[in-house]
Amino acid sequence: MTMVAILSGAGISTDSGIPDYRGPNGVWRQDPEAERLVTYGPYMADPEIRRRSWRMRLDSPALNAEPNAAHHAIAAYERTSGHALRVITQNVDGLHQAAGVPARKVLELHGSARSVVCTACHVRSSMAEALDRVRAGEDDPACLACGGILKAATVMFGQSLDPVVLGGAMSIAKATEVFVAVGSSLQVQPAASLAGIAAEHGARLVIVNAEPTPYDPLADEVVREPIGTALPALLDRLR
Repeated sequence: MTMVAILSGAGISTDSGIPDYRGPNGVWRQDPEAERLVTYGPYMADPEIRRRSWRMRLDSPALNAEPNAAHHAIAAYERTSGHALRVITQNVDGLHQAAGVPARKVLELHGSARSVVCTACHVRSSMAEALDRVRAGEDDPACLACGGILKAATVMFGQSLDPVVLGGAMSIAKATEVFVAVGSSLQVQPAASLAGIAAEHGARLVIVNAEPTPYDPLADEVVREPIGTALPALLDRLR
């Protein structure tokens, strides 16, 4: 059975209405100050940063987004190809699972925006519930269990990736026979290094991204066409 790994970045979700961060029209290009709202140090130290961060989440399109053609193509491939598929995602939107990829086959390198976690007692709860509290007037909702500071269950700038999740992703990259990086700038480490690890261990490396990436020279194939049409066509060929 052929093992196929897909590394997905922000570009796969732009057709679902979720903007990317580092592209020509990315969030950080348009509003560099927004990065502070998802940086761990300022978030923990400054209540005003937290209040602004919660207001930003209220307006975020991610929680109401729906999977697009690329997400559905991956889910269909998982169901019908007969190959062993693993999805490693840099995204926090949960759209791979929403499209039908079993959660056990998705590694979320940067966590999930659909949950919140207490930074003191580490209790997890629903993001939807936290946002309901914000709408009701709590501009910086505290943990209901211990009163600690709540944050999205995502890896903020200034935090390290979960070593267990990263270790699993590295094991997949070493073992897979085909590694497809889609919608990722391949600039954020250590996630980007997975493409190099896969290539070094003999995988066929395919990169689907509108802009050049540092790993293009290692790739067996580079696809510049729009992801919504290019990825379904690619997966059909991989069958």
